[in-house]
Order: sequence, then structure tokens, then C-alpha cells
Amino acid sequence: MLQMAGVRRQFVKAAMSARFLERDEERALAESWRHRGDERALHELAAAHMRLVISLAARFRHYGLPIADLIQEGHVGLLEAAARFEPEREVRFSTYATWWIRASIQDYILRNWSIVRGGTSSAQKALFFNLRRLRAKLSRDGGGAESNASMFNTIALAIGVSPADVELMDTRLSGPDVSLNAPVTDSDSTGQTERVEFLVDDKPLQDETVGEAIDGDRRVLWLREALGVLSERELRIVRERRLEEEAATLEALGSRLGISKERVRQIENRAMEKLRRALSDRTEADAARALVAMGA
Repeated sequence: MLQMAGVRRQFVKAAMSARFLERDEERALAESWRHRGDERALHELAAAHMRLVISLAARFRHYGLPIADLIQEGHVGLLEAAARFEPEREVRFSTYATWWIRASIQDYILRNWSIVRGGTSSAQKALFFNLRRLRAKLSRDGGGAESNASMFNTIALAIGVSPADVELMDTRLSGPDVSLNAPVTDSDSTGQTERVEFLVDDKPLQDETVGEAIDGDRRVLWLREALGVLSERELRIVRERRLEEEAATLEALGSRLGISKERVRQIENRAMEKLRRALSDRTEADAARALVAMGA
């Protein structure tokens, strides 16, 4: 650990002692790297801007990630900027590289700050990296009297997200990830009671699932037996109007059968009445469930 700390100090010292580049020197190095692939020029250009990487990385140190990792990711962004930089545009390299360095560091934080993947849209990123600052500013301006709901609405309007998104992000930023296998209380020395045991499962119990499956099979059997009382034409109309995934229209069915759509409606009503009578010897509740399954 001490050796790693020493390496970091040497790295920072080397970055801070690198000389500043004049505009003409910077452009010459950028052109040499871009047009001739001169790696020495790339190294010199990157070394001269490592203090910029360190400065930007330090702004994100409060997210709890190692500063060395942030600097490393910032260096990746710096090299990406060097690969894309067009010196002909007459823009200082530091101005151009700042965006790439910051973007690389922010992407790293979003990937590693939590085991739960956060939003990746531009609005969600803006919310993640600006929520604390905006909340602190509103607290100072309002003297701390503004309610959370009002504060969330103000921040949501400023960033372009919903108040629910602001509230969720505020909750996530209020504390670190907690393992579901962690004990509920610190005083639980045995470690027998874990947080996962208090998660609510909305799915029905196994006996309820089995009972529902058995009842469903029974209702299907009753319905199949009841369909046997229908004539061939009645059965066809009921199947195409009630049992198909896409119900046929009265007009289309009447055209296929060579009758009017009003006649199709009459036959359908008569067939459904037959089914009700055929199911009448079952309990009223079971008959109703069977008919509901058909959309009657």
C-alpha cells in the first residue's frame, strides 16, 4: 500500500512539473501525431496535460472511488481526445480535451459507483452529477425551509426529468449499497436474520398455484363438454367470435357463411344461451368463471 502511495505521489509530481505548451508548440505536436503517427509527440502532448486530468479527477473524489482510478480513466479520455483532435480548427487542445476527460471519468463513476446500473440518458447523467450541488444551493437560498417535495419539483424542472426520478436518485445517493445477505441489525451476532428474508414476494403460494391450475383444468373440461351441445354452425361462430386470438367480425363471418351479420349475431346469442344451460348443473361460481374465460 505504501509503495502504491509512493507511485501516485511520483506520478502527480511528474505531472505537475511538466512544462506548459505554447499554442504553436501544442499545434505542432498535435499535427505530428495526427498526420505522421509520432508517438513521441503524443507522449509529450499528453504529459503536458496530465495536470488537467488530475484537476478534473479531484472534482469527483466525493463519489467514494479511488482517486488513482479516476485519474487513470481521465488519462484514457485524454488519449481519446488526442486521437480525435483536429488542430486545423484553431481550438486549444486543453479546451477540447476537457470534455473527453470529464466524460471518461463520469462514465467510469456510473459503471462502478453502485452495483445497480443507473440511468444512462443525458438527463439521468445530469441528475446524478448535479443533484447534490442543486440541493445544497436550494437549501442555502431557501434557508432550509423548502420541503423535499418542492425541492424535487424544482430540480426536476431544471434538469428535465420527473420528480419521481429526482426522489429515487436522492435515495440512492443518500447511502451506499447494502447486501441482502447482511444482518438486519449490527447486534445480531449470530447472523441468522438477513435482509433478504424481509423481501415481500407478491407471487401466490404453491398450494394456491396448484389449486388454481386444477380448477382451470376442470373448467376447460366442462367448457369442452358444453360445446358438444352446439350445432356445427353454432360451434364455428362461437369459435371464431369467442375462442380465437383475433375475433372475427360479424360482417366477415356472415360473408363466409353466406348470411347477414344480424343473423350471425342471433346464432351467436342462441349458442351462448345453450352453453349457459349446459353449464347450469355446475355451481353458479364455476359456470360464471367458464363464461368469463370466453368473454361472455
